[in-house]
Amino acid sequence: MCNNDLLAPTTPADADFGDFVKDEDEAEDLEEVTEPWTNYEATDNKNIFYPICLGEVLNDRYLVEHKLGFGGGSTVWMAHDLLEKKDVALKVMSSWPWAENEVRMHREIARTVKDAKRLVVALAGFTLPVPVSGTGDRDGNAFEHQVLSLEALESLHAAGIVHRDVSEGNCMWGVTLAHLSRSAKYKELGRPLRERIPHVQHPYKQGELVGAINNPDHLRRNNFHLGDFGLSKKVTDPETQRGYPDLKFCSPERLHKHEPSTACDIWSYMVVFSILYLEFSLFNSLEGNVIGDHVRCLGPLPAEWKGHYTHPGGRDSWYDQSVKPDPKHNLAAKVALRRSDADPVEREHVVAIMAKVLVYDPAKRPTATELLMDLDFRAIMDRYGC
Repeated sequence: MCNNDLLAPTTPADADFGDFVKDEDEAEDLEEVTEPWTNYEATDNKNIFYPICLGEVLNDRYLVEHKLGFGGGSTVWMAHDLLEKKDVALKVMSSWPWAENEVRMHREIARTVKDAKRLVVALAGFTLPVPVSGTGDRDGNAFEHQVLSLEALESLHAAGIVHRDVSEGNCMWGVTLAHLSRSAKYKELGRPLRERIPHVQHPYKQGELVGAINNPDHLRRNNFHLGDFGLSKKVTDPETQRGYPDLKFCSPERLHKHEPSTACDIWSYMVVFSILYLEFSLFNSLEGNVIGDHVRCLGPLPAEWKGHYTHPGGRDSWYDQSVKPDPKHNLAAKVALRRSDADPVEREHVVAIMAKVLVYDPAKRPTATELLMDLDFRAIMDRYGC
């Protein structure tokens, strides 16, 4: 167990909290699916992760039992609330400024969003021995509930908030574990595999790399949520938090010095939609290549954007108005290739939806409300029982 005078006492040493790696091969396999151990290196690192051990009790209340996942600025843990006797999730944020912005946006959402039931908003927050906060979170995604995540965006946008990081990892379904013992949870979710964080000595305490839970389909609930507000902002905020989503989700105008808007969220939403429907990403996630994919699929970028690309490797050919979409890589071709099992009418609806949203001019994209009422969108949602 991890022991530290700044934390509440841990549970007894003989309590079951999974299995430590047995050998070097098992350790290497674990490190391939966890956050990099360098995230915990304190030297010359502005984005230090807070180390956690299974079996710790945080804030004198939350017993850490398993790992839900991790992102670029946080780890997410399954914990048992010893006070209220219920399972919760703890999002433990790093020292990066995104953490401070996310706390601010959770408060803003609680204050201004009228319908937040489909948003993963913190139930409570607390400060650990270094400036890191804990918030409630969930994980997962499902195509059949995309209508719910779009409704979540609609609620945010109605309050004048841009999410800025809509991705498949931030669209989440609920999981029910009510009244299960820890051993029963491990039977359903897989026993945690763990090892001490290697190679670095955190200045505050020890921690562990822990493999994430499995996600059994039978535990999913029919509620769908949108979370992670580290990059979110009010449209009226005078400054924008630095950062982009994974480039394959990023709208092209954001890569050409345009300020974020609700329209950039709609673009990102459609990329998530396409991944879940096609089981394939429409666009690359590498610098430069993502814009090349945009052009091959959708045609040339607006000529007036030339010279404004924010990343290295821009090409004049992207803005050449004589260039046409590649017929082997346009929307219709991608849908036909990846969903040959779907009937032609369904494929036509999907291509029509994508074509309405994946346009370069943000002003011409439908709003979340308009997309929810769109006849092609409704036809697909009705087919999938949404």
